[in-house]
Amino acid sequence: WQFNAPFGNDFTNQASGWGANFEGGMFFTPRVGVGLFLSYSTNHKYIPTKTLVTSTNSALSTNQERSMFQLPFGVAARIRLMPSNRIFDPYVSLKLGAEYVQLSSYISTYNIYNRNWGFYMSPEIGTNIWITNQKNVGFNASVYYSLATNKGKVLDGHINQLNNIGFRVGLAF
Repeated sequence: WQFNAPFGNDFTNQASGWGANFEGGMFFTPRVGVGLFLSYSTNHKYIPTKTLVTSTNSALSTNQERSMFQLPFGVAARIRLMPSNRIFDPYVSLKLGAEYVQLSSYISTYNIYNRNWGFYMSPEIGTNIWITNQKNVGFNASVYYSLATNKGKVLDGHINQLNNIGFRVGLAF
């Protein structure tokens, strides 16, 4: 489960728990591992009724429900901060890849959207907490920051780079 809070854009800045993160990989040394990741998050923002000038001779008065769907994926590198023979397994991680974003504005029964791609980078710090001696089942908790180069505009809302902070909790195998 992933809790995500975007900031630094005027499209949506509402934090949301509508997200998840999946990753897998292997350790090549006792402390250094590489793998793949895929995550997603959705954030929403309500815009009260206002008049939007759509061209030089037309305008639209409506309220909006904005939605921003983010889907980053790519390669993850992880470094263990302590030997792996402990119950707590703290780490630092860096994720690099691509990010697909869909910006949507729902007005009445219509949806206006913009889809775009960008480069994604996300440092993370976290820990696995193993509940078995074999260290094959446990819990994960982490905090992260992410930066993506996506740009897009829908009606009067736009993004010019995406910044997010958040945390993740889940199962570790």
